[in-house]
Order: sequence, then C-alpha cells, then structure tokens
Amino acid sequence: MSEELGRVRRMWHLLEPLHAVLYYAPEAVAEVAALGYRTDERWPGYFAWRAAPLGEADAGRVADTFHSFSPAMVREYVPAVWSVASPGAVLAARTRAVDRTYRKLLGNAVDGPEPGEAAVLLRRVAKAADTAGRPLAAANAAMPWPEEPHLVLWQAATVLREHRGDGHLAALIGVGLDPVESLVSFAAIGAARPEVFASRGWSDEEWRAARQRLVERGLLTEGGTATGAGRALRADVERRTDEAAAAPWQALGEEERERLVELLGPLWVAAIGSGLLPSETTLGIGKV
Repeated sequence: MSEELGRVRRMWHLLEPLHAVLYYAPEAVAEVAALGYRTDERWPGYFAWRAAPLGEADAGRVADTFHSFSPAMVREYVPAVWSVASPGAVLAARTRAVDRTYRKLLGNAVDGPEPGEAAVLLRRVAKAADTAGRPLAAANAAMPWPEEPHLVLWQAATVLREHRGDGHLAALIGVGLDPVESLVSFAAIGAARPEVFASRGWSDEEWRAARQRLVERGLLTEGGTATGAGRALRADVERRTDEAAAAPWQALGEEERERLVELLGPLWVAAIGSGLLPSETTLGIGKV
C-alpha cells in the first residue's frame, strides 16, 4: 500500500466510528421509538436512518445500494419503514439523534473550538467528493448543511463514509463478487467471524452455495479459508476502494490533513470509549 492510500485508510478508520454511533446510541434509540418504530431489534431504525436520504426507496433500491444485505432481509423492513414515518420525519429525527448523541459523548467540548475547526476542514473534503454514480453519497451530500459544527462534522463524515462505501461496492462488482460472495470471501481472510456476517440475513444454504462458487474459482479452500488467490483478490478490492476514496482528500494540504487527524483523535476516542460500538463488525476495520 502506498503512503498516500495508507493515509486515506487512516481517515476512514477515524471517521467510521463518528458516523456509526448513530446506530447504537440510546439517544438514537429514543428518537426511533418516538417515531413509532420497534426497538426490540436495531434494524427498523437502521434501515430508516440510512435509507431516508434516498426518499421512499423500495426494497430493490435499498438492497442494491446497501449491497451486503440479503434482499429477503431488506424486504422485511422496506418499504414498511415508510408507513411508520416519512423520510423527511426520519431525517429530522436523525439530526436530533446525532445532536443528542454527540452532546452526550463530548459533553461541554461539543461547543468548543476543536469540533468547529474539524467541521470546517471535513466539510471541505466532503464537498470535494464526486458523487456521480455513488447513490448513497449523493443523497447525503444533497441534504441541507446544518449550522451547528458537530452536526456538520457528522454529515461530512457520513458523506465521506458513504462515498467510500459506494466505491467499495463498485470494486466488489469489478472483481466479480456478488453480495453474499463478498461477505464469504471477507470472512475467509479473517475480517470477522462468519457469525458476525449472519447479521446480513443470508441463509445457511445461500452462504454454502456462495462458498462453493468461490471454491470453484480457486479463491477458497474446501475448508472455507482463503487461498493465495483469494487473499490477492481481496487485497485488490481494498486497493481499488482506497483509490476510489482518495480524491476528496486532495482538497486539504498535508498540514491541514495532519491537523484534522489531531482534531478527530479525541472524538474517535470518545466514540470508541463509549462502549456503544461492537468490537467486531462486518467492515473488518483493523483486520484488513
């Protein structure tokens, strides 16, 4: 990995927790409940929060843009989520949820100069992102920018997170991995245990069939671990993903990027230290 792509990946590692706390924070669960969604599981809120920028998207569009979820699982929640609350109501609640969550995480520091400085820099990067062909990034980039710096920070992190995710999907398609094969091959290199990927709703039969297809391509052993070719293919996916995510960061000079890392560090520590986020996820952060 080149030094530049390494820096791009480091920024992803810093930003992902700042985005993802929305899906786990008690304050966000309270907003979900107030909208009328069930909270005995996280998925009604998750699909509503993440898909709302797309408008009243149907199950097919959500499955295509989210990619890793079983279409059958998506149909359990979409479009039913829009019969509970409109996308506009969900987005308003999402803003409230982020505000409450960040205020709880950061305390008095939320209104300090550091989040404001980070927000200015990160917004510049997000606005530099080319969202053509990147539906989730484009939908979030089209949202009105809030005034409060910590909300700007979350929105910019989300645009860049979805920009990277859309590019990752393109990379997977580019190497011929369908959604379930993407997960099976990722588990095979140790990104996370297969049980973690079960959250995406694929049946045991679908998982086994995908694994067999990858065995036949020489990417997995019969035991389900990655072959050399399988590891090389996944490395190629990550390289393509980093390359596709790199361009917006050229909006900052080297010193500005280092300053942003410095500013985001305490926010990252607060998100990780909150205990809200799972220690093992389907993203494989820290493993690949």
